[in-house]
Amino acid sequence: MDDQASQQEKNHRAMRDIIEEARCILPGLQAVFGFQTIAVFNERFNDLALYAQACHMVGLALMVITMALLMTPAVYYRAQHGYATSLMVKVARKAIRGALMPLALGLSLDMLTVVSLATDMLSLSIAAAVASLLLFVGLWYLIPRRDPIQVGEPQA
Repeated sequence: MDDQASQQEKNHRAMRDIIEEARCILPGLQAVFGFQTIAVFNERFNDLALYAQACHMVGLALMVITMALLMTPAVYYRAQHGYATSLMVKVARKAIRGALMPLALGLSLDMLTVVSLATDMLSLSIAAAVASLLLFVGLWYLIPRRDPIQVGEPQA
């Protein structure tokens, strides 16, 4: 019985940590989403090339996916009245991790849109979008896999 209670407490703490991580990310994401939404009503949006307008709309959709994934753990946890299982923790972690790629893609498409509006140069717009995507992938996927933190290792 103690092992079950101990596991439940670990699951509860893990879910609270996951939800707290999402809470840190969401306000910034909501601000970006707001700016993306408002941009469509700006007169200059019509000056964008059709490809840039399409990229902006796809980026907006990717932000919606990101927000849905980030909010899922808290909604799921609340629906279970604060009871956390190992499966719930696993699904919540996957939801948070799953939010990173649509976020990276959405922000990179925003970079393409902004550079396109500022320069009207397709090649520079694509280069800026690819560079930002590579930055996100490097920081969020490659470096953590290359240099994983070891359990028990002192943290800075």
